[in-house]
Amino acid sequence: MKIKSFLIFGLIIGVVSLFALYPRQIEDPIEKEAVILKSVVNILERAHFKPKDINDDFSKKVYQSYLDLLDGGKRFLIQADVDKLKPYEKQIDDEILATKLNFFNASLDIINAAQSRVKSFYKEILAKPMTFNEKETISYDFDKMPYAKNEKELYARWEKILKANVLDEIVQVQNGQENDSLKVDKSEIKSFATIEKEAREKVLKDYDRLFERMEKLRREDRFSDYINSITEQFDPHTSYFSPNDKEDFDIGMSGRLEGIGARLQADGEYTKVSEIVVGGPAWKEKNLEAGDVIMKVAQEGQPAIDIRGMRLDDVVSKIRGKKGTKVILTVKKVSGTMQNITITRDEVLMDESFAKSVIIGQEGVLENIGYIYLPKFYADFDNNKGRFSFTDVAKEVEKLKKANVNGIILDLRNNPGGSLNDVVKMAGLFIEQGPIVQVKSRENEPYVMNDEDKNYAYDGPMVVLVNHQSASASEILAAALQDYKRAVIIGGTSTYGKGTVQRFVDLDRTVSVANNLKPLGQLKLTIQKYYRINGGSTQLEGVTPDIVLPDAFNYIKIGERENKSAMEWTKIAPARYTQNVFVINNMDDIKAKSKKRVETNPLFKAIDENAHRIKEQSDKKIYTLELDSYKKDMNSRKEQTKKFNALFKEIPGLSVENIPEDAKLIQRDSANIARNQTFIKNIKKDVYIEEAMQVIKDLQTDRMSLTDKKRQIEEKN
Repeated sequence: MKIKSFLIFGLIIGVVSLFALYPRQIEDPIEKEAVILKSVVNILERAHFKPKDINDDFSKKVYQSYLDLLDGGKRFLIQADVDKLKPYEKQIDDEILATKLNFFNASLDIINAAQSRVKSFYKEILAKPMTFNEKETISYDFDKMPYAKNEKELYARWEKILKANVLDEIVQVQNGQENDSLKVDKSEIKSFATIEKEAREKVLKDYDRLFERMEKLRREDRFSDYINSITEQFDPHTSYFSPNDKEDFDIGMSGRLEGIGARLQADGEYTKVSEIVVGGPAWKEKNLEAGDVIMKVAQEGQPAIDIRGMRLDDVVSKIRGKKGTKVILTVKKVSGTMQNITITRDEVLMDESFAKSVIIGQEGVLENIGYIYLPKFYADFDNNKGRFSFTDVAKEVEKLKKANVNGIILDLRNNPGGSLNDVVKMAGLFIEQGPIVQVKSRENEPYVMNDEDKNYAYDGPMVVLVNHQSASASEILAAALQDYKRAVIIGGTSTYGKGTVQRFVDLDRTVSVANNLKPLGQLKLTIQKYYRINGGSTQLEGVTPDIVLPDAFNYIKIGERENKSAMEWTKIAPARYTQNVFVINNMDDIKAKSKKRVETNPLFKAIDENAHRIKEQSDKKIYTLELDSYKKDMNSRKEQTKKFNALFKEIPGLSVENIPEDAKLIQRDSANIARNQTFIKNIKKDVYIEEAMQVIKDLQTDRMSLTDKKRQIEEKN
């Protein structure tokens, strides 16, 4: 397996090395875009799993995709603007092959002018009082909506857009007043005129911030969109990452960064601290607090830089830095005082990104069940002491084994995937050894990725929880355990349906250019498809759980199949596989028992009814702008949601306890205690976990019955 993985990497490096055909010095920095475009297209043509013909049909798709990225809501461009771009519709393929950017350059001039035009619209519209007694409607069906014919029609469209925003603010304030009518003095109740005026002022501030952000968009931001309108025609998961985007991706994948440990947010022209990461440098230093506004940033020994009006990603890049270096922040405290705060950068771990476990039980059902929550398949390859999801889950399993748990529930809900190698190793915790997934490259026969370790960590009953957002690596693990009949998979109608494998290619290694143009960024490239060991694919179809439960998204279109450029479903020959650690041979009985429980559970009935409501709401594209009707509609939805949420109370008899060695760590600080309390509280309300416990009980009971039968047969013999 390792050899073949190495060969794939070698193939890519070998391919991209063929592209180093540019001169070593490029005078004009704008030529950097041409270098990126040429390199990306060459890699796509030579190394993508299923390359596309770059022709007129391809050009039309790129054209439409890029227009959607420029103005998907059709709020800025008018038909005359689109007409100026229309001649390029069938020329983009020629420009791509000739490494020209005429279409892209033209689009920048047009969208910038369009946004400037609209900036005068919203200020003028919001300066006048609005009425909401006419039977007007607004449509959000952007696919069917035409571009405005002219500026007059666009202005009228913005009148409706802003009217809808103001209307929503008015209804919120009115509802608040009505709910507090018994607590507030009547003289303090605002008139409609006052509410309407304050709503317009609020919306004006919101749009001022929106346009401030749009004005900070750089050419390189738009260029990333343009490149990705090309890459997405190959498949939805092939995409270009600018250097900043790649850094953010790596942080998300590893759960680790080097910096000060503070989350920031844009607040107008300022940057505000939104959260301090527990255990990070800022948390240890104690002076920086949530709510502080950062005014200036200085590196040790250098003058401070005023960051007012600076883009958030630029501010972040100045604050992040190598472990051991110092950064000085000039902040305005919530109290209004100014303070210089020096923080020594260090490694910051995002604890909420990592696996964790607790012991759960329910009186009268089954006690002492292990529950493992895995938010993603993380892997930190760039750090010798980095964390990997496989090793962390193995540790959690070991802790649960020491606690003599009667079963394990592995929660992969909303897990987007991650490291393929970690999936293979993790599956090996629950079987002796054998194939886990089949992987096929573009022109090669499929090869099998095996768990090579004959040992296993756990041999008891097991349930895996999934949902519509469980994707990629999550689907591999769920599919393997399902095919081996090792675990019961529980979830909605299907998982996400992503059956492709990506690798990053560093564009700096594909061309030989002057250093002042680097870094060029990286291309996340689909190079393989993976298949279940039974030969089927999770692509498009996902994994269908053994037990399908009511779910909020069971009736709406969601997942890989909704991507226009998604690859097709295919099938290959199955691998040979078997395991004897724990084999579920009575799945029909398990499913029948679960179905009976679910049908009599009022909460699952409510979830199904709510799923139908979500479907109706997602299908609705037209909304009223008449106050009474809008208010009635919104309040009806709000009341339905309130009644639905009220059903989720702590499940009687459900207990959740931290493993003793974890409890000691949690008690070290108040933030960890608060997060743990929220985690436990959510488990206690989770009806899916309750049903998973019932299934564990059924598995345990049936296993004991099978053992008794086997003993009886042996005694007779």
